Parts: sequence; structure tokens; C-alpha cells
Amino acid sequence: MPKTHEPDTFAALEKREWATPEVARSYAQVFAKAADMVVPYLVEAVAAQSGMRALDLCCGHGNVSAGLIKAGAKVTGLDFSPAMLDMARAAVPEAHFVEGDAMALEFADGSFDAVTIGFGMPHVPDPPKVVAEAHRVLRPGGQLAFSVWCGPEVDTALGYVFGAIGQHGSPDIGLPHGPGANDYADPKIAFPVLEKAGFTDCRQSTVASSWQVSDPGAPYDFFLEGTARGGALLRPQPSANAAAIRAAVISKVLEKHGSGPVWDVPIPAVVTVATAV
Repeated sequence: MPKTHEPDTFAALEKREWATPEVARSYAQVFAKAADMVVPYLVEAVAAQSGMRALDLCCGHGNVSAGLIKAGAKVTGLDFSPAMLDMARAAVPEAHFVEGDAMALEFADGSFDAVTIGFGMPHVPDPPKVVAEAHRVLRPGGQLAFSVWCGPEVDTALGYVFGAIGQHGSPDIGLPHGPGANDYADPKIAFPVLEKAGFTDCRQSTVASSWQVSDPGAPYDFFLEGTARGGALLRPQPSANAAAIRAAVISKVLEKHGSGPVWDVPIPAVVTVATAV
């Protein structure tokens, strides 16, 4: 089962990057335009309704929390990033937000009817612990729904950017070994973890999320400025490498999606749903 061999250094990287206000703001204002397209699917997956007790793990700037609130749920959001939580509290004052660790929740067993995780699974050192904690705090019959970006085996901006890094990036720049960014989009990985934790009725669907951009190099900029792993890989690149990476992303966007002047760049996601027993 995929698991980091460097949990402390990986966790430190994630916390440092997401605690940076500029990274958090860039994600919320730009990168999350694609993530926002997935929110209705998460809300529907847990059958959010009036009075439901919902826990939004890795809540970030609160976009999933906002969707749950709109459906009538009573929402608690949790994240490890103070910068993200500041934005969430401002954007969704009806929800209750707390700083905490998704792998060690300070909630009683059976406290919630639903748990959502919007793109948070790859940002923790041990995703199976998050799944186990989600099961513990759910009542029997409660729903867990989480989203993960599709991997480069499909047409996705993620593949354009990380493919270009692999081609043109400096071999001297790397990351601490952590969970694969797209591991939990794969049912062969996700479903056994869910079942071991006590979930049943596991299912997945794909959401055709995308970015509308007027610059074919925008996906490079989005990953540079508004992600943890992407930024940590791209910011230290020598200028020649960075220029080559961005040029390769531009070339891929033009090749796949034509000459513009506006490009609909796909960054699809998988939503996984399971029921606690």
C-alpha cells in the first residue's frame, strides 16, 4: 500500500507551503476554480441536507464547507493551515472551523453523519489514517466522500505540468517521498483502504473539471503559485529550466486544445464515496 517513507519531512513541506498566505490565496483564487466544479458532486455524494452533521476535512479555504452549508448541513471544517482557515472563516461564517490533524481527530466516535475531503488526501503523510479516523467519527450508515485529481494517464493539466518537469526540470531538485498525488483516484488503491477501515459500498465517478484560460502557459503558473508540491518543484528551478518547462506546457496546451484565444484546459477529478458500517 502506498505510504510515505519520509513522513516528517513530507508533512513539514506541506505545512510550510500551505501556511504561506500567498500560496493559499493563489490556490483559492485561481487553482480552485477547477476544484469548485467538483463541490456539488461531493455535496450530493453525502446527501447533504438540513440538520446533517458534516465534517469537512482538509477544508482549505472553505469551498466544500460552503456547499454543505447551502444544502442545510451543520458544518465543522478542519485544516492544518492557518492561512486557509482565515479565508474559510471569512468566506463561510456559518460554519465552525478548527485547526487540527486529519490523522488524529479530536472528535468523539460517531459525531458526524457525513465526512468530505476535497482534494486533501495527497497532502497528509498517511492517508489510510485519515480514512480510519473518518470512519471512527462517522455514525453507522454515514457517508464519506473525497475528491482526487486524475493522474497523467488521462488528458489533464497535471500531466502537462509534471510531464514537462520530468522532461526539463533540474535533476538536483526533488521532493520528500510522500503519497502519490493521484493514488486515491485508483480504485485498486482506494477501495482496499476504505474496506479495511470499515467502509462498504465503495464507488467512484469522474468529474470533467477544467480551467478556462487566456494564456496557454497559465497551468504552469497555477502550479507554481498555488500548490505545495508544484511550487516546491518549480520555484527552485534555474531560469533556463523554468523557461523550458513553461514552454513545454504551452506547447502541450496548443497541441491538445488549439490556437485559442481561450483554452478550456482539463484537470479532471475522481470522486470516491463509501458508507460506514
